[in-house]
Amino acid sequence: MYVADSRASASGARASADGAVRPEAGRRRAAIAPTVLALGTVSLVTDVSSEMVTAVLPLYLVTGLGLSPLGFGLLDGVYNGFSALVRLAGGHLADRGGGRHKWVAGLGYGVSALCKPLLLVAHSLTPIGLVLAADRTGKGLRTAPRDALISLSSTPEGRGRAFGVHRAMDTAGALFGPLVAFLILRATVDGYDAVFTVSFCVAVFGVLVLVLFVPGGRRQVPDGGAGEGGERPTLRAAVGLLRRRDLRRITVCALLLGLATVSDSFVYLLLQRRLGVPDRWFALLPLGTAAAFLLLAVPLGRLADRVGRWAVFLGGHAALLLAYALLLTSWHGTPLPYVVLALHGGFYAATDGVLMAVASEGVPAALRSSGLAVVQTGQALARFACSLLFGAAWTVWGDRAALAGATVALAACAAFSLTLRPKGTVPA
Repeated sequence: MYVADSRASASGARASADGAVRPEAGRRRAAIAPTVLALGTVSLVTDVSSEMVTAVLPLYLVTGLGLSPLGFGLLDGVYNGFSALVRLAGGHLADRGGGRHKWVAGLGYGVSALCKPLLLVAHSLTPIGLVLAADRTGKGLRTAPRDALISLSSTPEGRGRAFGVHRAMDTAGALFGPLVAFLILRATVDGYDAVFTVSFCVAVFGVLVLVLFVPGGRRQVPDGGAGEGGERPTLRAAVGLLRRRDLRRITVCALLLGLATVSDSFVYLLLQRRLGVPDRWFALLPLGTAAAFLLLAVPLGRLADRVGRWAVFLGGHAALLLAYALLLTSWHGTPLPYVVLALHGGFYAATDGVLMAVASEGVPAALRSSGLAVVQTGQALARFACSLLFGAAWTVWGDRAALAGATVALAACAAFSLTLRPKGTVPA
């Protein structure tokens, strides 16, 4: 059974209308569950592997293989959005299996690990696209079960902090990954092949950590498998979660905001072109985003628990909007890349784990993985579409016009999301 370390009851906290839970005065803060720390370690190791590839992939595809921005947008859309096709399946399998979240997540981690050496033999658009699609299939399978484990292992009033701790550990891997890739590229002749090989070895180690250290027992639920509210983990029940007003609003907002969220790779390419960053330094650009994410994930997670998760979530998009605006200005000062990357990392710290904490509220335990997958699917599909549209706009009108369009769209979607904020509370 997945139990948080703290034995304190959630009844000692009161929930606000925007989803924030405020503990009573003098109450001790709940400890982080061992399951969350173990999953954070798995994510840390796995992100070292995946971010090694992500850091060099844009340059490898555009400079090394000569892809156009439209071709890169297609592959980047596959890399970031293909997982949407299997997230619901991964969430449903984890719930349907009576709480086998660990093993469904492990399958996803294993599939992604096996894709890394295949990049050594893929040298054109079609095979690379297939490898990236398989890699994102693994990510789609594992994400919802992993986040469901975090949610089920945490008390309601501490979920923002729990997700913040996990995302901070995850981002530590994202911080080391580009650095390792940079060192490998500097030290080897066939740098890209060496990066892909080391990435595979690290990914296998991450799978071993999951198997050995993450609890894998079945989660016991009452009523013969029904969770809170008598829900049973069927596919019809998972789709029926969208009848819940708050979850539906969250999903719509995640989809709309995802449509205007330019992928990380495009942000780094824009910075490189704007500042004339040499190719050998390109792999270090993600370090700025990862460092800001790492420093802010836990504080913003705690802030979300105190003042309201939805407010922090929308504040993250305001930071991203400011980063886009800075890229559109004529300012070329030395602080520009540091400010843009800090805002970019702050955006992720305020949205990634916080969105999952918001979506966990009011979803039955027996359908927790499926409920989170519904939100993640909408967001992933939207980001897939954004990569395609942004790459096409860059090809036809240029990078500045494409970014200007994305900025206007993000501002409009954020304003609309402000009016649709969920009004439900965390159940006591």
